[in-house]
Amino acid sequence: MAFVLLDTDILINLLRGVEKARLYLQNTATENMVGCSVITVAEIYADMQAHEKEKTDLLLDGLEIVEVTRAITERAGLYKAAVAGRALELNDCIIAATAFEMRATLATGNGNHYPMDDIRKDLVSFT
Repeated sequence: MAFVLLDTDILINLLRGVEKARLYLQNTATENMVGCSVITVAEIYADMQAHEKEKTDLLLDGLEIVEVTRAITERAGLYKAAVAGRALELNDCIIAATAFEMRATLATGNGNHYPMDDIRKDLVSFT
C-alpha cells in the first residue's frame, strides 16, 4: 500500500471544513496509508486556537505521524543548500525529505514550496 504524506495546508483546509479537502482525504485514504510529518503537527499547533484543540487532536489521531530521522534531516539540509539564495523554508525541506525517505507522495496545495524533482507530488487545488 502506498503512503501519502499530507502537507500542512491540506490539514488546515480539513480543519476549516473545506469540502474539497474532505473529499481528497476520503478518496486518498481508501487506497493509501495517510499521514503527516511531526513538523506539520508543530505548524498546525502553532496556529491553533484553544477551542480548536479537540477537533485538531481528533484529526491528527487518525493519521500516521512520521518522526524526523537523521536521514530526513540530512536530505533536508541538502535540499536547503541546493536552493541557496531562494526563499525556501527549512520546515518545507524537512517535509519534502520525509516524503523522499518514505517513498511517499507529498499531497500539497503549495507546489511552489516544493521545487524538488526527486519527490512525487500530488498538487491539490481547493478552488
